[in-house]
Amino acid sequence: MSIELVNAIADMREEEALKLVKEMVEGGSGPMAVLDTAREAMAIVGQRYEEGKYFLPELMMAGEILSQITDIVKPQLAKMPEVKHVGKVLIGTVEGDIHDIGKNIVTFMLDVNGFEVLDLGVDVPPQKFVEAIGDFEPQVVGLSGFLTLAFDGMKATVDAIKEAGLRDSVKIMIGGGQVNETIQEYVDADAYGRDAMAGVSLAKKWAGVE
Repeated sequence: MSIELVNAIADMREEEALKLVKEMVEGGSGPMAVLDTAREAMAIVGQRYEEGKYFLPELMMAGEILSQITDIVKPQLAKMPEVKHVGKVLIGTVEGDIHDIGKNIVTFMLDVNGFEVLDLGVDVPPQKFVEAIGDFEPQVVGLSGFLTLAFDGMKATVDAIKEAGLRDSVKIMIGGGQVNETIQEYVDADAYGRDAMAGVSLAKKWAGVE
């Protein structure tokens, strides 16, 4: 693992991080080695956010750096033999909310941890989640929302999943700015994730991965 790259990403030194990624790829490092390094850096970013050292602008910048890193390694990823996925996760930002930085980071972390992820995007109506569960057949559904008004969107989505008779077939986790145990109970989700790593841990547990 490139400690220099971990530090460059975690410290928001964008140009240096992208330069190091290109050097790693040109030097023969596999795409998963690069992504694992990025994952390590994102864990540090998440920790700094939890400690109040980083705020939303830093999360947004980290998301942008991740997006660019992913674009650089995509050609190498395409050449790799298909990875056996450990499980399926359906994720989206619920209706009424268009924030996607946190969701995108969780999607990235799930992806590099071996999950097949279907990201429905932002402002996703409940019925779209229901239809995607039927088509994609995930073990885990992740509902994201940053605004407090998203809590009603989360509840409406879980209610729609229940009405469709699909609630027992999936585990539902929620995440976002103000999410806590009270909101989890209100929404009737199975758990909430404080950060991206918590989301990965929940998905692994529910998919039967250590």
